[in-house]
Order: sequence, then C-alpha cells, then structure tokens
Amino acid sequence: MSYADKLFIDMCKDVIENGTSTEGEKVRPKWPDGTYAYTIKKFGVVNRYDLTKEFPAITLRRTAIKSAFDEVLWIWQKKSNNIKDLKSHIWDEWADENGSIGKAYGYQMAVKHKYKEGMMDQVDRVLFDLKNNPFSRRIMTNMYVHQDLSEMALYPCAYSMTFNAEQKPGHDRLTLNAVLNQRSQDILAANNWNVCQYALLLMAIAQVSDMEAGELMHVIADAHIYDRHVPIIKELITRETYPAPKVTLNPDIKNFYDFTMDDVKVEDYKFGPQVENIPIAI
Repeated sequence: MSYADKLFIDMCKDVIENGTSTEGEKVRPKWPDGTYAYTIKKFGVVNRYDLTKEFPAITLRRTAIKSAFDEVLWIWQKKSNNIKDLKSHIWDEWADENGSIGKAYGYQMAVKHKYKEGMMDQVDRVLFDLKNNPFSRRIMTNMYVHQDLSEMALYPCAYSMTFNAEQKPGHDRLTLNAVLNQRSQDILAANNWNVCQYALLLMAIAQVSDMEAGELMHVIADAHIYDRHVPIIKELITRETYPAPKVTLNPDIKNFYDFTMDDVKVEDYKFGPQVENIPIAI
C-alpha cells in the first residue's frame, strides 16, 4: 500500500461515516440529466505528503501522472486559459467555442505586477524569490481574483500555493515545502490528480531552484463525495493496493520553462482497474 492509498482510504471513510449531507439544501451543481448533485462533505481536510519518502500516487486505480503534469504546466508554465494548449480533455465542458475558459487559472498566472525594479507575473516572482530570497515567508501565488470571477468559466478550485524553504541539519541543499490550498474538491474525480500534479510542480520548482523537494501539505476547505459517487468510492477503497511508484523528473532540466510532460519518468507503477465513466457534476 502506498502512503497516498492509506490517506485516501482513511479520508473517504471519514467523509462517508462522519461527513454531513447537502441533500435538500440549495446547491449549484447539477448532473447532466438536470437533477441537483448533492454531496457528503467534510470541512477542513488536511493531508501531508513527504516527497522524500515516496511519490504520492494511489494504486487503487491509475492516476495519469504525465497528464497531470501536463495540466499543471498548462497553468504554471504556458500560463494558458485555452484548452487547445492542453493535451487532455478534462476542461472541454467549461470551454467556449474558441477553447477559452475565461480569466481563470493560467490567465491569472500570466498577469504581471510591479515587483522590485520591474514587472513580473506570479510564477516568475516565485522563481525569482526562491533564487534570491529563499527564506522569505511571502513566496506564494493566488488565482482567486474576485474582480475577474464573473469572467471565469469555473472559479479556481486549487487556487493558491505557498512555498517555504528550510535548511535541514545535515543537508547540503535547502528543502522546499509547499502548501496547496483548495476551496473545494470532488474526491473521486480530482483528489489524487491534484495531489500528483502539485507534487510534480513542487519537484520541478525545487529542481530548478537547486533545492530538494520536501513536504506537500494539501488543505481542502470542502472535501466532498457526490451522491452518485458514493457506491463507486465504497468499492474503490476495498481494492488491493500496491507499493508507490517511483516518479522522477529529467535531472538535466535547469529552467522551469523547459519542462514537458515527457520529462516525467514513472517506474514500477502497479494499480487496480480504472473506474470508467465517472459522472461529473457541473
């Protein structure tokens, strides 16, 4: 069993057994047939993953690790809000006829602001500070920009990353840790996908900053399982589990903007059968 499996199974059991239901309440999401999509939810779920020990992929089913990296590069590296720049189709339902998702995600990462003697966007500011002022407690990003929410196809779910470097005794290099803040998460559809992509992002930024990737803390304000997902989750968490895969990045990459999804190497990933045709609430 991977450590990510244990956290995932425990989290799902806790939500199902101790969560509260939104059934009958006023909710926004609907199923494709038009009926309201209710959830069982828990407030304030916090999971911690130590990347020095193992990569946080579940083995209950396969997480598309390379595709997860492609999506996070779409946001953080390409700084795009157009699905034509993305290899997967996970955003298709939110895009307009031109492929745009509005002023969301990558759009916000590309907005420049005055910093130091020039103009920088949020990503370049993170990279600059990790190189020049790594012990700053102000190295963070935020995509939840209120004045632009009305022009977003979907409000950002995973909206903020805070980076924190530390000098561990006996280590030659600094260790880079990060907190991922998420306002809302569909556990079945997105939990391990988000964990894997932001673990890879932390690994990538640590590498180009000449640091070691340390701990990823994942803070979820509203962690929920949709009503139609409950039986799927119940079956999923009873499956056989396997050791975590070994996941590494191409060590030759020294510039964050040079990474591609092909620079991810996944070894010894054994997993259970895929969950097909997961209904998605919109």
